[in-house]
This record gives sequence, C-alpha cells and structure tokens, in this order.
Amino acid sequence: MLPEEIASLKKKLIEYATLVEGMIEKSIQGLLNRKRKDLTVVLEKDEPEANRLEVKLDELCIVMIARYEPRAKELRTILMLLKMNNDLERIADHAVNIAQSALFLIEMPQVKPLIDIPRMAETVINMVKDSIHSLLRENPKLAREVCARDRSVNALRDQILRELITFMRSDPTTIERSIHLLRISNNLERIGDLTKNICEEVIYAAEGTVIKHHLNSTI
Repeated sequence: MLPEEIASLKKKLIEYATLVEGMIEKSIQGLLNRKRKDLTVVLEKDEPEANRLEVKLDELCIVMIARYEPRAKELRTILMLLKMNNDLERIADHAVNIAQSALFLIEMPQVKPLIDIPRMAETVINMVKDSIHSLLRENPKLAREVCARDRSVNALRDQILRELITFMRSDPTTIERSIHLLRISNNLERIGDLTKNICEEVIYAAEGTVIKHHLNSTI
C-alpha cells in the first residue's frame, strides 16, 4: 500500500539525513580538534555511502510514482522526498568540501581563534536536525522557524568575510589559510540555504503553499 511505502521512504530519508548531519559534525570537529581521522572518514567512508543512498532513494521515488500514480498530497509528499534527497546529497558534498579545507588547515598555524565558524556550524547542524523533525511531524510551523534561522547564518558568514579580509590585507602570508576558512564558511552558508529548501518543501507538502522566492501562493 502506498501510505506504508511512503512511511518506509521517510524512514530511509531520515537515515540518510542522519549520515549527512554526522558528516558536517565530523568535518567541523576534525577542524577544531585537528583530528585527521575524522576528516578522512568523511572523505573515504561517508561520501561514498551518501552517494549510494542518494541513488537508491531516487530510484525508490521514481518507482513509487510509476507504480501508484499518486495524486494530491501523496504526490506532493513523494516529490518533496525526492527533492529533499537531492538537497541532502548536495549538503553531503558541502561537508566534503569543509573536510578537504580542514585537512589543509590542521597542518598550519591558526589565522585567528575559531569562534564564528563553530557558532555557524552549530546553527546549521540544528537547522538540519529540525528540518527532519518538521518532516516527521509534518510541522510547517517548525519548518518556517528553521527558514528564519538562515538569516543568522548569512550574518555570521558576512562577519567572517569582513574579519578575514582584514587579516589578509595586514598579513599576506595568511591569504591561503584565510581562503580555506572562507571556503568553509561559504559551504556552511550553502548548507543553510539547502536546509531552508528542505523546509520549504515540507511546507509545500503539508499545505500546498509555495513560499519560494517570497511567493505565498497555494496550489
């Protein structure tokens, strides 16, 4: 039956999201604690598994649509899960980018104490967690709250950029390290954007309301 298969698909997506969330955490902790092992796990173990799951979930969504020809809310839910699956794969790619930059940085002296990047990462990781909770509970209110948090992520990214520009201007030897720190903050910002996309899909599936591009139409 279709409802049971949708429930099973949600469970698999949650498992995928848990893997991706762990990739972000390991990438940041590897940077903060200078743990090469955590970073290599992300690159050598987690990324191939994330890619495998993304392909598997894509196939399940397509087969479900072809087999049942769902309509209305059930169709919206399957399309939401398909889109979320693709967003999670992109989030995993950004976690890989963070791990790659962290591998470079842990071998070098710090440009500055890492304060804003951990704060940014904590916000983003909680956004990922709550986006999945909003899916489980079919809770558009929580999804909207997560979307609102993206503004604080953008503000932290801008603050990091301003500080690192100052360091690079005053000491050109920090440029390469600063660029890697900027790369990490930019990837965290993109994860925030993708998590916001996930929450927009939750709202669409629950209400049929499109809030992308500041639209507020109902389909």
